Amino acid sequence: MEAADLRNAVPPARVGPFFGFVGATVVLAVGLTAGPLVALPADLATLPGAFWIMAALAVVCDARPFVPPGQRHTSAVFPSICFTFAILVAWGPGAAVAVQTAAVVVSGWRLRHVAWRTAFNAAQYACALAAADEVIRLGPDAAFADDRLHWTGAVALAGAAVAWFVVSYGLVSTAVRLRFGDPWWPTVRRGLGFELLATGSLLLLAPVLVAAARASAALIPLVLVPLYAVYRMARLSADQEHLAALDPLTGLPNRKALLTEVAEQIRRHAERGAQGMPDAHLALLLIDLDRFRGVNDALGHAVGDRLLVAVSDRLTSALGSRDMVARLGGDEFAVVTGGLAGVDDARRVADRVVRALAEPVPLDGLPLDVGGSIGIALFPEHGEDFATLMRHADVAMYDAKHRNDTVAVYAAESDHNSAERLGLLADLRRVLESGPTDPAASTAPEAAARGGDGAALPTGDDGTHVRQGSRRWGGRRRDRATAHPDELINQIITGADPVRRRAGRTGDGPAPRPSEPVRSGGEWAPPPSGPVGNATAEDGPAGTRPLPAGSSAATTAPSAGLPGVAAELVGAGPAGAEPRVEVDEPAGITMYYQPQVRIATGEVVGVEALLRWRHPVRGMVDPGELIRVAEQSAVMRLLTRRVVDDVVGQLARWSAAGSTLRAALNVSVRDLHTGEIADQIGDLLARYAIRPDRLQLEITEGALMADPRRVLDTVSRLHRIGVAIALDDFGTGYSSLQHLRRLPLSEVKVDRSFVLGMADDPDDAAIVRSMIELAGALNLRVVAEGVEDERTWRLLHAAGCDLAQGWFFARPMPADKLTAWLARYRPVRPAGVAGGRSRPTG
Repeated sequence: MEAADLRNAVPPARVGPFFGFVGATVVLAVGLTAGPLVALPADLATLPGAFWIMAALAVVCDARPFVPPGQRHTSAVFPSICFTFAILVAWGPGAAVAVQTAAVVVSGWRLRHVAWRTAFNAAQYACALAAADEVIRLGPDAAFADDRLHWTGAVALAGAAVAWFVVSYGLVSTAVRLRFGDPWWPTVRRGLGFELLATGSLLLLAPVLVAAARASAALIPLVLVPLYAVYRMARLSADQEHLAALDPLTGLPNRKALLTEVAEQIRRHAERGAQGMPDAHLALLLIDLDRFRGVNDALGHAVGDRLLVAVSDRLTSALGSRDMVARLGGDEFAVVTGGLAGVDDARRVADRVVRALAEPVPLDGLPLDVGGSIGIALFPEHGEDFATLMRHADVAMYDAKHRNDTVAVYAAESDHNSAERLGLLADLRRVLESGPTDPAASTAPEAAARGGDGAALPTGDDGTHVRQGSRRWGGRRRDRATAHPDELINQIITGADPVRRRAGRTGDGPAPRPSEPVRSGGEWAPPPSGPVGNATAEDGPAGTRPLPAGSSAATTAPSAGLPGVAAELVGAGPAGAEPRVEVDEPAGITMYYQPQVRIATGEVVGVEALLRWRHPVRGMVDPGELIRVAEQSAVMRLLTRRVVDDVVGQLARWSAAGSTLRAALNVSVRDLHTGEIADQIGDLLARYAIRPDRLQLEITEGALMADPRRVLDTVSRLHRIGVAIALDDFGTGYSSLQHLRRLPLSEVKVDRSFVLGMADDPDDAAIVRSMIELAGALNLRVVAEGVEDERTWRLLHAAGCDLAQGWFFARPMPADKLTAWLARYRPVRPAGVAGGRSRPTG
């Protein structure tokens, strides 16, 4: 922030190389100019008045050199260059070097340069003048023969000017490279254009001065007029550039100035970090005023502008001189502070900002309370360039707002727009736009025979109808007696399939030993005590043994309303269980289905459709991450359309096979806001001739809270069509009773967070019973999610719960595997359970 100190500073790690180069430059300058300087005293008496006028003007003009803003790696523009180059041409290198050195000493004193900087400037100018003198010597003996400048002399002078510029600029750029460690070519290129224009014009003005001096010494001062004009134009240009870097309302630096400052501070702190210094951290704080819009709307923009000015004054007063405060626009401010030891130091700076904004701002006798949310990003932990630090500070600031906090430090888990997620979003868009990969899903219903409730019947490769059970859906032949080449997979399939098990017992295939556990569906379970499909109540549904009491599902993220994406994770299992083995599943989007069982009778009455995406590189994508990727983008519309198409199409195929399962799927708040989903579902149900009550949409309380009016309008349209509406994650929202009273609901789903613990936690059990009683009083169906063990199953039956879904019954599975599972499943009723109530369920 303090230019003089910065320009006089040398990083400790570069002291040796840098001062070695400075010393070598000084020695070289002395060696090149010692002879002419020694001979100069003898020639002083013969020098004309024109020389003394030029020398005086050189020293006086350098007393106020032009320092261009932002040119931290180049020297200031010294007008003495014009006069000393003219002296070189007219009276030789000794006089030119002497005058140039005197001018550099004066300018160094005015600019408060340290001794080494003044010495280097004088030395590099001396080397440049010596190089120019050598080029002049290669030309004619006298550039101004007969007081006229001939073409050969002009070429020699132009070459001398080029030599002067190359040597001077080359020495300065090399010194900057050694001082700061920047790459050589970017260092040279950074100020090349400005130096060529400013220094080149001064050098080329020198022959005009020589010609004027030969004509009359009185003409020399006239050169001050064009010099002053050039100086004023440069100053005006600099002022314009300076104003362009300031906010016109508050006078604070703007975003452009902030970018320049952060880039410079990053370079300095990177140097400190390379040296292992503890204060090598830089913090960028982004501040957003919390209640500024209300002030603008209520009192007008004029008062809002005065409030911004008052806030900027408070910020600059609360922070130190080394901290830069900038206004980015609107009610956003930024603070750059360096020399920090870590995040704790950055938080202390943020606390000063919080205290500065805590007191109301009095305007016209009215105290205005604003406050602010602050996001912090640190260099190098959270980014190594301005753009990254700015984006991460913005993420932290919005994180603070969402958490109703004042200060937040950037955390990667709060960043929903990383480059990786943007790439994932692009991949998701591509797979959605490519269409379904299941040929059965895209079969036109009009071209097929119909059965059941009017849905298309599946056909074989030759166009004939396929008898139910003879093929998998999609036309692939089912051959359950054929052994899989992978022995482990073959054991898994054998343990789950009665046909393979019987074949194994007759010697046709491998069978698990009775003493060993059977791995089925990704979990290790005890060996079944009886044939699959004829299990007792003690064995659990479908012949699978119940999970141990108290086992819990994998930790999951809330669905947040993503269509078809529920909390269950493919590959996850109960605590201590090994991950599920995925077999021969191609990359792409697939719908999985988890059965919903009527507790009282054990009958499977429906399924919940769950979206799964197997990425070709990343594998199965976490549904929670899929939610974060898609929910806030236009891809959500494509995803919803794909899910609804697949689910309704699958209902048609089940209907053709004689099944009347009901399918439930989740929808997002974006779908409920637009209302387009009601038209889409209505068209699909009519096209496939599916009864509307076969489809059910699940909405979350969070979706309702986003915009109740528009959501209620869409839900009412769906209800008029005949589509059932279920309230998902019941008990986790803020206004459940109001929703139950106003919405045309058919079902509520008790959140798994309560169901999982009800077997061991009396409070959870009491909450679940209360929810069931409340829903029963409103004549709503109740579904319990996350049923993982037999004890929970029985407790739900005793409480009067209607339906249940969870790993106790079955994991989510693709449609073809669900068909095989249903063929083996035998309903099981809870035995020996007293209590409970009986009422009609759907």
